[in-house]
Formats: sequence, C-alpha cells, structure tokens
Amino acid sequence: MASQPSPRRLRIGVDVGGTNTDGVILDPSLASFSPSRGILAHIKTATTPNPSDGIMTAITSMFTQLEATNADIHPEDTIASVTIGTTHFVNAVIERDPSRLSRVAVLRLSGPFSKHVPPCVDWPEDMRSLILGYHARVKGGLEVDGSLISDIDESEIVEQCKEIRKRGGIKAVVINSVFSPIDTVYRQEERAAEIVRRELGGQGEVDVVCSKEVANLGFLERENAAVLNASILRFARRTIREFRQAVGRLGLKGVPVFITQNDGTILEGEKAAELPIKTFSSGPTNSMRGAAFLVQGQKDGKKEGQVHGEAMMVVDIGGTTTDVGLLLPNGFPRQQAAYSELAGVRMNFSCPDIKSIGLGGGSIVRKSKNGITIGPDSVGYKINKEALLFGGSTLTTTDCTVLANPDITSIGDASLVKDALTEEETQQFKTIVRSKIEKIIDNMKTSPEDLPAILVGGGAVIAPDELQGASKVLKPRWSEVANAIGAAIARVSSVVDTIKSTEAKTEKQFLEEIKKDAIERTIAAGASPESVEVVEVEMLPLQYVENKTRFVVRAAGDFDFTRSYMSSDDDENASSEEEAVGEDLSEPQTIIGTKPKAATPSEVNVLTYTPNVLNRIWHISETDLTFISTGCYILGTGGGGSPYASMILLRQLLRSGASVRVVSPADVPDSAAVGCGCGAGSPTVSIEKLQGDEMMQAQTELYKALSSSSSDQSQNNKATHMIALEIGGGNGLQGMTLGASSNMDIPCVDGDWMGRAYPTKWQTTPVVFNERSPIWSPIAVADGNGNVLVMPKAASDAAVEKIIRAALSQMGSQVGAADPPVTGAEMKRWVVENTVSQAWRLGRAVARARAMNRLDEVAETIVEECGGGQKGAAAKVLFKGKIVGVRRTLRMGHVYGECIIEGMDVTDDTTSTTNDGEGTGGQRGSQGVDGEEKVGFTGKRIKIPFKNENIAAIRIPAEDGSKDDENQELEKQEDVLAIVPDLISVIDAQSGEAVGTPEYRYGLLVIVIGIAASDKWTGSQRGIDLGGPKAFGFDHLKYDPLGRFVKPVSVIDEFDRSI
Repeated sequence: MASQPSPRRLRIGVDVGGTNTDGVILDPSLASFSPSRGILAHIKTATTPNPSDGIMTAITSMFTQLEATNADIHPEDTIASVTIGTTHFVNAVIERDPSRLSRVAVLRLSGPFSKHVPPCVDWPEDMRSLILGYHARVKGGLEVDGSLISDIDESEIVEQCKEIRKRGGIKAVVINSVFSPIDTVYRQEERAAEIVRRELGGQGEVDVVCSKEVANLGFLERENAAVLNASILRFARRTIREFRQAVGRLGLKGVPVFITQNDGTILEGEKAAELPIKTFSSGPTNSMRGAAFLVQGQKDGKKEGQVHGEAMMVVDIGGTTTDVGLLLPNGFPRQQAAYSELAGVRMNFSCPDIKSIGLGGGSIVRKSKNGITIGPDSVGYKINKEALLFGGSTLTTTDCTVLANPDITSIGDASLVKDALTEEETQQFKTIVRSKIEKIIDNMKTSPEDLPAILVGGGAVIAPDELQGASKVLKPRWSEVANAIGAAIARVSSVVDTIKSTEAKTEKQFLEEIKKDAIERTIAAGASPESVEVVEVEMLPLQYVENKTRFVVRAAGDFDFTRSYMSSDDDENASSEEEAVGEDLSEPQTIIGTKPKAATPSEVNVLTYTPNVLNRIWHISETDLTFISTGCYILGTGGGGSPYASMILLRQLLRSGASVRVVSPADVPDSAAVGCGCGAGSPTVSIEKLQGDEMMQAQTELYKALSSSSSDQSQNNKATHMIALEIGGGNGLQGMTLGASSNMDIPCVDGDWMGRAYPTKWQTTPVVFNERSPIWSPIAVADGNGNVLVMPKAASDAAVEKIIRAALSQMGSQVGAADPPVTGAEMKRWVVENTVSQAWRLGRAVARARAMNRLDEVAETIVEECGGGQKGAAAKVLFKGKIVGVRRTLRMGHVYGECIIEGMDVTDDTTSTTNDGEGTGGQRGSQGVDGEEKVGFTGKRIKIPFKNENIAAIRIPAEDGSKDDENQELEKQEDVLAIVPDLISVIDAQSGEAVGTPEYRYGLLVIVIGIAASDKWTGSQRGIDLGGPKAFGFDHLKYDPLGRFVKPVSVIDEFDRSI
C-alpha cells in the first residue's frame, strides 16, 4: 500500500505588530498552482495589551473561516506548526520606550584595552542615556591564540557589583570579554556571570548576558548587540510566554511554536526568549518574504505582477513604523554588508538592508501654531480605543487619512473626525506623509531610476497611490497580511562559527566536517534532510597567528512537515517553561522623568561643507574625520584594517576638546624632526582588542632610547611633527591621533610613506630612496599589556620587519610601534604628498554620492577625484560584478588568497547573469572613464590575488573556467588589468564603502577601481622592485602602469584662509 501524506501539512503564520495582529493558514502544497496561493484563511485584528489575546482571536477566527470553507479539515489534526513574527521588540527600541527597556550595566573583561572607547560610545546620545546605567573595565580577556591577557579577578568583579547595586534601577548586566567567542577553556564570561548573579541577588532580580552568546567577533559591535539584547530581555520573556500560552489554550497539542529570526528563518520559542535581538528585523523580513511569495510567478504586464529581472521596493507600513527594503529579482531581500545598524546602533549581525521610520497607522498627529507633526510615537495596539475614529481622544494618521479620503468608509466612524483638521492642515498632513515615505524610499535606492513599490502591511492605507521615486505602486491581494505569510513560509537554518587549528588537519578536511555539522544541526532544528543545503561558507585564516582559521558555515532547509508533530513541546514541558518564566512578571525598570526625544543632531551639508584651514593649518573637524576615515579604507587596497575603531577613538579626543592639526609637507622646516607611529598586527585582532595606550607607550620608550644611546644628535630631539606610516586602513589616522593636543600636541603632515597600504615595513618610500640604511631603527614596540621591545640597532630594514613580526605572535598579534624621526628635508624628498587630502576627497565623494542618491556612479566619482576622466589618466573603473569565490591561506603571518568576481550590472541589483554573456552591465564604468570602447562586464570574470592587500586584477580567460586549482596556468601579461604598485581597491556597490580582504564573501556586489601609484614608487626600478609584482612572488608578470599619476590636490592649498 502506498504511504499516505502526513495529515499535518498546514502552517499558521502570525505576525504580532505594535498595532495589528495578522494571521494566515497556508497549505504549501497548493502555493505554486492555486489562485489562492495556498492561503486557506487570513485575518487582521487589533493587537491587544496581552499578545496572547490577539493571537487567540486571530487563530480562532481563521479556524472559523477554515471550517466554513473546508469542512473536511480539522485544525487540531492538520496544523503542522505555528510561526510567530513580532516587531514588539524593535518598536520598543525605535520609540526609545523606557517602559519596555531596562537599564543595563556593562562589565568589560579587557584589562588595559578599550579604555579610550567606552561602551555605547557610537550610540545616539538619547539611546545611550536611556539604556546604559553603568560601565567598568576589569581584568580579563584573551589573546587571539587563546592565551590570557589576564585572568579575571573575583574581588574586582565583586566591587563592581557593589557599585551597580548602589546605583539602583539596573536590571541587566552585560559581560564582554576580549575574544570571548573563542574562549572554550577559561570561560571568563561564564565565570564572571556566575559571580554577578551571586552578588546581585536571587533568580530573576538581574539578568546577566554573556556577549559571546549574542554575537561573534567584533568587540564593539558584539557589545552593542548584547546591551540591546539585555535591555529588552524582560519584555521579551513576558511577550513570548504569552505567545506560547495562546497556542496552548487553542488545543493545538503537539504543535511546535517558532519565532522568526532576522534572516527569515525560525527560532524555537525558548531560545528566542533568551536572544530577542535575533528577532529585531524579523517583521520587515517577513513582509519582504511574504511580498515575494505573493508576486512570484505572475506574468509580465499584469497589474500586480513582478517584472522578470526587476528589483522592487517593499514598503511595509505597520501601526508604529514604516520599514522599507529592496526586494531583489530572485525574491529575497538585499542584505547589509558586514555590519548592520538599528536605531543608530552598529552591530555585527547579518540582516536584510532595512530602513525604518516612526510612521504608521497609529502614529500620533499633533497640532501647534507651527503646523502639525507626525510621530514617532504611536498609540499602537490601542488604536481601536484611542483613535478618534473609534471614539477615542488621540488624533492618529489613520484618522487623518480617513478625513482626507472620503472614499474610505470601512474604517471606524468617519463622522468622528470631520472637524479634526482644517483643509490647510489636511493638505499639510498629506504632504508630510508623502514626504516621509518618499524620503525613505529615496534613501534606500542606489540609483536615481524609479522602481516599482509594493505596499504591504495594515497601515498601508495611509500611503498615497502615487509616490515620487516609484515607477508604480502595487498592492497585491493579501498584501495586508504579507508579514504573516512570510512567517508561515520561513525556513530552518543553523550556523557554525568556530576557530580551528590546522596543524593536524587541512582546511579542506575541517570544512567538510563543519559543513556536515551545520547540516546535522539544521536537520535537528526541524528541517527535512533532503532540502538542507549549505548556503554560506567563509574561511578566514588569522593573520600573524600560526595555523589558526576561522570557519563560518550556514545551512538552511525547508521545514519537515512529516515530523513536525513529533518535535513539539508536550504539556509537561510547556507548563514547566511557563512556571519558570511565570515568576518574572515585574515591569521593566523605567526611568524617572519624561520620555526622551529622539536625537536630532545638526547635520552637515556635505554638498557645501568646507574644511577649516587658517594660515595654512588644517584644523580637523568630525566631518573631516569621517571623510578621511572612509578614504583611508579605500586607499588601503583591501588591507590595513578597518579605520572604524581608530576613527571612534580620534572622534572621542575631538569631543573631549582636543585639537588635531594637519600641515602641508611644503610648510615643514628642513630642520624639523618628523616622527612616525603605527599599529602592527592582525586586522582580526584590531576589531576585537581595542587600542589602549600602546601607541603612546611606544613613543615614550623610543625617545628614552634615543636620548640615552643615539650618537646622531639630529635624532636626540623629540618629534616636532608626525606622519602616518601608511595612509591605507586604520594606520592612516594614527599620525593625527598621536599628534592630537591631548597626546604629543604636534601637527601631522599631509602625507605618508606609502600612498596606500603595504604588508611590510620595508615597502616604504624612505627605503625606496635608500639614502641611508637602515631607516627604521631604533624602533620601539609596545603591546599595551606591560611588554615593551626596543631595538636600538638592526642590520637592515628587512631585519627589522622579520624580528618585529616574530615578536608579534608573543605580544598578542597587535602592537603599537614608534619609528625614529627623520628631518624635514628628508621627509620632503621621500613623502607621498597630500594623501590625507586624497583620503578626505575620496570620503567626501562617497558622502556626496549618498546625499545625491548617486551610488550608481560612486566609483566613477572616486575615479575623477583621483585624476581620472580622460584617456591614460590616473584612475579607472576596472570591473563590476559579484564575488563568487574566495580562497585564503596563511604564509609567514600574512593572508594570501584570491577573490573571484563574476561580471554583472551591479547598478540594477541583479544577482545572476545570462549564459550567453549578453547584458548592459556597467555601461559608464566599463569605459574605465578613459574614452575606450564600452565593453560590458557580464559573462566575464576576474581574479584578485592578495597578500593582506590586493596585488592585481587579472582577467580569467573563458577556457580556464573549467580547470581545477592544480591545473591552473600561470597568469598571462595580456590579462592583467592592473598590478602593484598601482592601487587595486574593491568597494561595495551598494554603499560606496571599501571592502577589506577579510570581508570578501560570496554574493557581495562590488566595483573594482584602479588608481595609479605615486611616482615615488614608479620613478625608479628600485621602487618597482620593492612594491611591484616581484615583491609578491609574481615574477612572471611585469609592472605596466595603469595610467599617468596625478598628484592629489591639497585641501590646505584649496581652502586656506590666510590672515
């Protein structure tokens, strides 16, 4: 006898929003061919103060619909799962609601590190003051190799617990330890958490969150995520408990309850109560996935169809917020890059690229003598009681919409709002709503072309039928419950993120084991075995750490309907869970006083901004710093490490009153002493072990050594000026940081010793000129943890590099280095001039492209800033496409690898290319901005070999595509698009930001830019030998100049206001 299909085939999707609770019952087996899309019942009902009431009302109503139309279907026997999505948690954060957010203390186990960058330093001020109640640093933390920075000191933690208790009102404590995600031996966060729980009272009095349980590597971003997670825990437990209770009271025995995550997959309810932050973006994700489900497969030309190959905006208007995302032609949301941002807080989650504003159907409308304002606060679920339409006393956007559109007769009692606004106020209301929605759509776009917009969500009624920036406005059937549909069709996934030693096994062997582990975890989480596939793989060798590789593998699959009833909570487990959380019914700690308003800092107009240059001294502002930081990463050519942490540190100095000055190389006296300082080590370490005092410690020790031992009296004097070792990456800011008035109080030279980033110290222009040798000794390095190495003499600059690199692994793989000063005359001969200015101009170009909504041409704008725009000029766009492969290996502390990019038109946000190579990709960029014939990139491939930094951009001939790694032929000279010492930079096509080699990942849309190297490198054979192909092992290729070098234009020369 043939086996019968499982009777449990129906899925319930429920989305509990701030205003409405939506639901669907969906039969996936009918989705592909039935006009109903498999939707058997749907409902939209008001969210209730107790979410369980709204869930019960929604599901009960749908059961009634189902039984009326399908009498042979019995819900208790056919429901496979209940999946719930909610915006409750993210709404609390966006609204800055103190009744739902608890005060949090942060204990850093970081020893001397991170002292200059306190917790929540990069948050909006109102968010920081609302949530952060206390913070302290204590001993603890690991080095990247797993050894101790220092062990925790119980007495220190006990003393900090006393301080936390004194302050009162703190209901959660976050423990954040350096490199805690790899801490499987010392378990510092877990041990510290046990002490905190013991000292701060019984169960339920204080929540303790270990950062490693929330996010992965990235100290600041992980801490940010852990703090938000801790702040929302009490509200989350109460909310999720009510979800479980609602389903239990409906008699759905043996039916599992899931919560949707940020990535559109599901999380078991108990786990979601511990990690509510992983649901923060689930509402918008569900809406976008639901929208894709509703429009997929419809024919071109239909009113509500999605045109094949066309990107679409999804505008989800709920009761409290409007969320906008870009739906790619494949039906999935566009993803953010390595870091995501929510309510101004930067985190390291992989999330869909969603922008939110406080505008929804329940947003409160206020009238004043200056006109009307809308939101960001909302009546939320109370709309059916508090809105005027329903007899309440609060004017909402829905009230005003009904007043402005007499044709809307299905919402409340229109007679109750007839005098709510004057005609002039009504027009003003319509203008504000339209403007808010059009502005957020405009901000999401990466090119000025209009795109179709799908309106979904219960608050969509407030949106106009036409929007500037939208080629058409679509509202498909069932769009009002798109978020519930997205929840119902959510998949199952699992991620394995681990670091392994590759001494005993190869990376390939480990990868196969980890893939298997990820697949098994996904199946265990409820996926059907035949549907599970590995969807994401990353291998990241750790620089300057021998035989260590970080593996990140994600697998995903469809929910297994045939066994869903066996994977559910039984009554005993459900009741015990309810009892465990039922004791915690107290309200979250609130802040005495009025609710803080959203921060409204004055915004600088980047289109008209001019820097402050007075008497040929450039006084750096925060705006300048932002521009320079962005430009430094572009000039880093994939290496140098992200400047973000260095930028935050320098910004803190500026905000504390320090001044930072930059001067032209030409204005430096010949007799000056120009010092240099830099950080050396692994970028992986720099994002985790934040800078302490090692940079200044190294300077202090260097000048002690110089004053006591140097026979060259010209080097006995302390530096009068500072210069950056390399403008590329985080070191591009170190000259300004060391020279700040709160540190050495000396000006920084507008230039550096590389004009880019290079992996070794001997790849610098003073070594190229070779007027004296060695140039880089004496040298001092400090690790910030009490260890200092001073090297008074060296046989050569290559020896300096080798010895310092060898010491690195014993000094935590990150040090601050101080180099001996050179004379002003020497500096003028050796310096790559005006590179701080160049970084500023590149960063300004990116900021202007964003402000003008011209990210589709950001690469061309960067090229023009570097002297491109004509044939044979200094820069050009080399390629546009999608990263389709990344290989990495570690040799002598440096990460070698190769990035494969497949050509495509990145401006249209397409994610696939045609097999015949046809396409219109990158029309402007394909010229290289040099007048050459336009050639599309679609159907072509290039590879970028790298050694920390990018080495070259090389075409991959079509016939090489089928060869395996071992049979690949050596690259041919005619396939070289650009090669060192010229700069090869990769930027994110959707943000304009640089992409570092550690951030290369499959699927990222990128643009490759080539910039001609300084003539300080290309003007001699020695320069080409030290910085060119041979220095990276590419002896079979020769340097062929990309174009004619153009000296960067000095900001000081252009903007000086001399008195």
